Amino acid sequence: MINFSLLTREILLMGRYIYQVFSQFILLITLTLTIFLGSELIINSHAVAAISQLEEAPGQIVYQARQTLKDRHGNSWQAIAFKRVPPNGKATFELRLVGFPGVTVIDRTKPLVLTDSMGKMLTANDTSSTIFTDLASPEPNVGQYNLQPLLAQLQAEIPLELTIAAIDSEAINLSVPPSFVEEWQTIFTSKE
Repeated sequence: MINFSLLTREILLMGRYIYQVFSQFILLITLTLTIFLGSELIINSHAVAAISQLEEAPGQIVYQARQTLKDRHGNSWQAIAFKRVPPNGKATFELRLVGFPGVTVIDRTKPLVLTDSMGKMLTANDTSSTIFTDLASPEPNVGQYNLQPLLAQLQAEIPLELTIAAIDSEAINLSVPPSFVEEWQTIFTSKE
């Protein structure tokens, strides 16, 4: 004869066990998704710079992206990558780096050094003289560099470090995430 009370009890215990396993499985999936999606937001949170377009003068368009980079001392630097397209269509691509006044004096006699995580080094010529109206007293915390000849050599998926030569202090090193390099290349290849 079948003992229904024992069978009912076994079914209830099995149901409770299945419920516990299912609950733990759902919790594990929820935690995994939260961690995965949360890390994606953290990793890409600095890559929020938008590419803007403005007409600087009649027939002259500028495409630019602004990002904030930190040096090894925690000082913020504004990085402005821009492509200027004058009426004649001969585009230029430059990177302007702006630090806080009084933090450092950029040595404009030396180029900007770009080093990727594989050790490949490139140099960008200083073009700061084109941005100052008073060449006798340029802003010491602003540097501008011609990146146009280098962009095709940069690999967007490899992190980059910028080294800015300084007068009377150590060089400034700025880490550039791959997403910024990709954005610079997007600006450079955008159609006028």
